[in-house]
Amino acid sequence: MKMNVCRGIGILMLTAVLAGCGPVDGSKAKSSGPDRFYLSIGATLIGELPPNNNAVEKAIEAYTNTDLQIEWIPMSAYDDKQRLMIAAGELPKLVKLAYTPDYISTIKAGQFWELGPMLKDYAHLSVLDSQYYSNISVEGRIYGIPIVRDLGRATIQYRKDWFDRLGLKVPVTLEDWYTVVHAMTLEDPDGNGKQDTYGMVLDKRYNQDVSSMLTRISVSQGGPNKWLVEDNQFIPEFLTEPFFETMKLFRRLYTEKLINSDFIVVDNNEASKIYDSGRAGIQISGGNAQSWMDKLIKTVPEAEVDVVFLAGPDGNRLPGEPGNAGFFAVPKDSVKTLEEVKQILEFLDKLFDPPMQMVITRGIEDRHWSDSGDYAEILDRTLDLREVKPYRDLLPNLAEYQQSIKPVRQPELYQKNQEIGKMNKEYVVENPALTLESDTYREKGKELEIIIQDAETKFIMGMIDEEGWRAELSRWQEAGGSQMCREYELANRSRAAE
Repeated sequence: MKMNVCRGIGILMLTAVLAGCGPVDGSKAKSSGPDRFYLSIGATLIGELPPNNNAVEKAIEAYTNTDLQIEWIPMSAYDDKQRLMIAAGELPKLVKLAYTPDYISTIKAGQFWELGPMLKDYAHLSVLDSQYYSNISVEGRIYGIPIVRDLGRATIQYRKDWFDRLGLKVPVTLEDWYTVVHAMTLEDPDGNGKQDTYGMVLDKRYNQDVSSMLTRISVSQGGPNKWLVEDNQFIPEFLTEPFFETMKLFRRLYTEKLINSDFIVVDNNEASKIYDSGRAGIQISGGNAQSWMDKLIKTVPEAEVDVVFLAGPDGNRLPGEPGNAGFFAVPKDSVKTLEEVKQILEFLDKLFDPPMQMVITRGIEDRHWSDSGDYAEILDRTLDLREVKPYRDLLPNLAEYQQSIKPVRQPELYQKNQEIGKMNKEYVVENPALTLESDTYREKGKELEIIIQDAETKFIMGMIDEEGWRAELSRWQEAGGSQMCREYELANRSRAAE
């Protein structure tokens, strides 16, 4: 009952503030209430850049009484730009960080505000599942607000029309993956008489973070999620057989020119455009099959996309994720006072209010969606992708906070993707080192990651053989990898003893 009352009040409030926003034609609305709080945000951009002062952003500004200045940075360039801004002390007031060695080091150096002790004062931030906070904690302290997401998102998305034309089946084994990619590259799946397609396209982040293609396929084949624990011994994934066999698959695909040879310089947006233009057939992604379909049919109206569980010989199996798409942190160089920190937390807390969850996930009524009784009908999927999706990707949105808002009537493909996402949590393989502490990881983690990531690329491209790969593994161990393993083992024992 309380939630319904809040929903009703919230929607009335949103209607009122939107009424004062003026036309949604890109012009900047002026607030007739108290002075707005200026808030600059550093944001990753996935896909198309939203228009300046669009209706969604203005609605967020009006509801939260803020003047937003969002700096959209392409995902492929985000980390490099963030590092430069951190070094120069020129970060925005609110910045999206990833749980990586570089960012953890800056947090430990005291460059960001500790937020944990303040969370109790905010209705939504204080009741988020503690696991979301634990997965971004540094030495047990909270320095950020997680951009909450599902804990298991990987699915196989593929061109069903191509599969049907070529008589292909969804891949389960590594040999299946080879067969599928080979056929869609060389057997003219689009029927235009030209060899101008790829089964799979990689980008330069193919082996990084939770979306690593190597990790996702290796886990499906029985491998660990980043780390294997045997008798409390921590073994990195790249020392296991399923991971090495997965690398050998990609080496074979590269050697036979079945994947794009320029993958080490292709960014995520460029790779997406190849899929969206109808030139590639299968990918492992995080729940956006409908978005791919919506873009694809503009070029190939007869195209069909389908989505299935990521599975291997032993059934559905995928790597568990940390439950966030990064986290928002507040830099001390940009935000000088505790009062301003609290204003930022109030902004983030309001994003969980039902009216804001409606705007973040659905957009604006009569522009992006219309009321059709029990459902909200999307009016223009292209406009949704352009004006709503960037904020849906950037800002916190969690299913449990959307139960009180009008559901969207979605296409069958979207619903299927969502159902798989809900069921995925039954099949996730956890990363046992996700929240363990390691001084070596904080100090040398990035260096160690680069050693292995470069070695993986060299092996796939044929620049080193198996002996060369083993030499790189030894270099990793000597550079601190072995010490990091021991530290994880000690941390794991300490946790078990608590």
